[in-house]
Amino acid sequence: MKMPMLRRRRSEDLPGLSGVARLDHRTKNLTKRIKPGEIAIIDHLDLDRVSAEALVACEVAAVVNVRPSVSGRYPNLGPDIIVAAGIPLVDDIGPDLFSSVREGEMLRIDGNTVFRESTGKPVGHGVRHTSDSLSKLMDSAREGLSTQLEAFAANTMEYLKRERELLLDGVGVPEVRTNFEGRHVLIVVRGYDYKEDLVALNPYIREYRPLLIGVDGGADALLEVGLTPDMIVGDMDSVSDDALKSGAELVVHAYRDGRAPGSGRLDRMGLSGVPFPAAGTSEDIAMLLADDKGAQLIVAVGTHATLVEFLDKGRAGMASTFLTRLRVGSKLVDAKGVSRLYRSRVSNWLLWLLVLAGVAAVVSAMFATPTGRAYLDIFGTWWDRFYFWLQGLFS
Repeated sequence: MKMPMLRRRRSEDLPGLSGVARLDHRTKNLTKRIKPGEIAIIDHLDLDRVSAEALVACEVAAVVNVRPSVSGRYPNLGPDIIVAAGIPLVDDIGPDLFSSVREGEMLRIDGNTVFRESTGKPVGHGVRHTSDSLSKLMDSAREGLSTQLEAFAANTMEYLKRERELLLDGVGVPEVRTNFEGRHVLIVVRGYDYKEDLVALNPYIREYRPLLIGVDGGADALLEVGLTPDMIVGDMDSVSDDALKSGAELVVHAYRDGRAPGSGRLDRMGLSGVPFPAAGTSEDIAMLLADDKGAQLIVAVGTHATLVEFLDKGRAGMASTFLTRLRVGSKLVDAKGVSRLYRSRVSNWLLWLLVLAGVAAVVSAMFATPTGRAYLDIFGTWWDRFYFWLQGLFS
């Protein structure tokens, strides 16, 4: 008698979850192409808030990080956002996963282990985070901020020595064709709450018509809300081709020695950019440029202003922004978080009730006044004529 062949269990019969694997060493590049229900494999030490929010918005099935999502250097917010959204986070699984897993391959995650769907064999083991485990890590990470403050103080003095002429006298600010003189300038960075803040600033933008500067991906943020940037500043690595072709003036953030990696991309697209050599961040040079060219007011959206935010961005310190803000002074208005400053307490159903009450008041007034009754009589006469006309048309 023949032995029955063993049938391999289907993925839906197995514990855990399955999905197509998408891999990228740069999380912001991965979020541009990953689809809902797929598994994101990232290489991201200290997963930051903006990247985590982008992964949640992509509706990924799970996140597998080959590096620690929390190193303990500072209390980064990204991992908690992933777990709070109900997305499994398997952490510190090891860099070999990038060589052992192929793009588009089916994987299954059960607990803290990642399996290859085709063979059922494990390809890596990590740490499956929960809210409790992350809370303990955050408590330990907060103790590391004192070390970061010491590094910040040292970086501030070093940056001041290197960029003294730029900060104090504007030496090195390039000539641009955009006219800033006496204008309001809105600088947009893809930072915390930038989408909500842009929506909240709509009345200001309509009334004052400020110059719009997108810092790298901030240009796409402007396009997403129906605005066209006047200028794009940055190293051009995280801005879309559509934004670069929007007609905005392009200012390429370059190294102090003149190297500008972003210029290569512009050359391939047949575009030209103005180089701006500086050691600070792209948002810093956008502020310095606006100030040097005579802007009356600088409104910043999504920019980084605290130590945790700059560490979240992957920078060792925030000396450049600290000194840039001292340089710009009272011209700068930080609009980050303005969407949370005031939210209307009037709900939609109350607005509809108010509209209905207004209509009822108008109808009551028409019945109560001689003029209103005269209008109603005229309307009634026209309605009767229209009704009899319809009857004759279909009879």
